[in-house]
Amino acid sequence: MDHLVKATAGDVRIFAAVTTDLVREAAKRHGCGALATAALGRTMTGALLLAANLKEKECITVKFRGDGPLGPVVADASSDGAVRGYVANPAVELPLTAGKLSVGQGVGRGLLSVTRFTTGTPEPFTGSCEIFSGEIAEDITRYLYQSEQTPSSVGLGVLVGKDGAAEAAGGFLLQPLPGAAEETLDRLEANLKAARPVTAMVAAGLDAKGMIAGLLDGFDIEYLATTDLSFRCQCSKRRTEDILMTLRHDDLAQLVEDGQAEVCCQFCGAKYRFDKEELTALLHVADKLRARRAAAE
Repeated sequence: MDHLVKATAGDVRIFAAVTTDLVREAAKRHGCGALATAALGRTMTGALLLAANLKEKECITVKFRGDGPLGPVVADASSDGAVRGYVANPAVELPLTAGKLSVGQGVGRGLLSVTRFTTGTPEPFTGSCEIFSGEIAEDITRYLYQSEQTPSSVGLGVLVGKDGAAEAAGGFLLQPLPGAAEETLDRLEANLKAARPVTAMVAAGLDAKGMIAGLLDGFDIEYLATTDLSFRCQCSKRRTEDILMTLRHDDLAQLVEDGQAEVCCQFCGAKYRFDKEELTALLHVADKLRARRAAAE
């Protein structure tokens, strides 16, 4: 089962996750090719690692808006282990680069933004930085340093099989705490250089604790918590009704005249269908709400 583990080792904090099943699910829902599977899978895993430090009911959105052929790559993750995401052009494929999927070229250059929806603040906070490589992990590492002044090491990986499905996926986020000793930093650097790629660790059967044990070899590790992870979307027919009622009167009336409407969730691909009777009822409620607001003004 996909899961995320939090741990500390003295003045070091680390989160590690196995995300193979949820990446496979997202790719299936969106009809992703190998390149999009890798890009979306890395982004969703990165979002889950960033969300691991949030409080209950808080969430985060990671958005890569590059000029590459994949288009925007977006992931939403919450502190309870739920994640959803999409890539604008899921069927795009590019030639391999040095035998590897060309995720950096697929994403291109542009802007990486991270929006945190936290309790106790009236508006979400958004930080951003330029996309450095498009390889996702390097960009999130740079974002954390530039926008949040948090030195970090992020590793993300998605192994795509010959059938196009994700065979192994996961990642880690490692951060030395402020004031970490030079000896600690040197040991971390040596461990990271010696570490196998994330996909190799997951494909070999390591769980999140196993990854942490390897990355923090020689440290006294304290495992704190384990969270189950899954691809889950917050969309529903009720929420879709609320969206339809925000349409202009003429636009909603046109749907009534058409006699039917189908709304597809961008994040999960779920489709919600409305017949003429349902649309007429929504138009009636929307007009009443508009009239009340106008009277109040």
